[in-house]
Amino acid sequence: MTPMPLFRSRISAPRTPSRRTLLAGVVSGAAVATVGTPVPAVARSGTERPTLPPPDARALRAAIDDLAHPRASGAQLRVTGSAGRWYGTSGVSDPATERHVGLNDRVRAGSITKAFVATAALQLADEGRLRLEAPVRHYLPALLPERFGAVTVAQLLDHTSGLPDHVGMPDMDTPQAVLRHRFDRWTPQQIVATVTQGELKFRPGTAQEYRGINYVLAALVIEQVAGRPYGIEIRDRLLRPLRLGHTSFPSAEGNPRRIRGPHMHGCLDRGDGTLVDVSEFDMSRSHADGELVSSTGDLHRFLAALFSGALLPQRQLRKMFTLPPEHVRMLDGSPARYSTGLQTATVNGVTLWGKTGQQYGYASGMFATRDQQRRLVWSFTPVVLGADPSPMSRRIAGAATAATATRR
Repeated sequence: MTPMPLFRSRISAPRTPSRRTLLAGVVSGAAVATVGTPVPAVARSGTERPTLPPPDARALRAAIDDLAHPRASGAQLRVTGSAGRWYGTSGVSDPATERHVGLNDRVRAGSITKAFVATAALQLADEGRLRLEAPVRHYLPALLPERFGAVTVAQLLDHTSGLPDHVGMPDMDTPQAVLRHRFDRWTPQQIVATVTQGELKFRPGTAQEYRGINYVLAALVIEQVAGRPYGIEIRDRLLRPLRLGHTSFPSAEGNPRRIRGPHMHGCLDRGDGTLVDVSEFDMSRSHADGELVSSTGDLHRFLAALFSGALLPQRQLRKMFTLPPEHVRMLDGSPARYSTGLQTATVNGVTLWGKTGQQYGYASGMFATRDQQRRLVWSFTPVVLGADPSPMSRRIAGAATAATATRR
């Protein structure tokens, strides 16, 4: 999906239900009554907001049935929200056994991890335990050199830190290299050390560059503040209260390589047309950057709770819907498109907020309109290393937003 300008309406909630009440609604299964209810919003023009039509089942089915662009073994898509719902699968979950995709099959959700990390950081900030505007070196003085002293926690979370490129991590640009290095073990401190030799790429806060290292450091800050592993902190703050039983952080488990329970199998083409299963993978290289294991159902529940205000008060939630100032641009000169933990895209005139994620053999996304008329969560299993996943993502987003909106 190609990001477009920021949607600038603001949430207005004069009688916001408590986080306890909203969480109760989510976990009781009353998602339609509590979480699926649109969040009130005030449009800049003063006119009423467009109403999205019910999901177009035929268009959504066509979007995921095309497993040739990019080549993939299976796909699943969950569309929900106050404007209607649809769920579908295509292909197989395991090419070796030809098992069909299951409703709750787990996947490696990649950079969707960042939305969970950002939510936990904002909760700690709301509790007064973490200062977003504090320098990262305030919390991690031994990890970052003094010349990086201007980088703040907030700049990690919205990718405006300017940290240097990695030096010393192995290239994984061929299937053979992926297989050779997929069980390499990394500590977060070793990952940070690969970016501390060079100089900052730009003055912090003046540009935006999407970088996983920002969230490796953000998770280390969370651990410093909370006094325990970030995965355990997020488990107790988010996974357990929302009953996300199919979601886990491999770093918090005894066996970080395997996906527990039924899952979609990520496979790679060796280059000769044969597939190798890479579902088993040491995720330490993606610590806090992309290690999450989840399901489309769990991601839907998390997204609904987050957008409904069940996880954050409005003063913190607004940060997730606020891009950097207009003068802050991506390094290629395009507008900034990442907020604190999320990204934005406008498709068919409909503005969506959420997050995409990739791992070897997996590509996922979770997005919603701010009023939750439409939520869409998908995952599929591309088999060609380096293949652009965006054709599938664009088809899904296009189908979910295609019909001409009417006025309430």
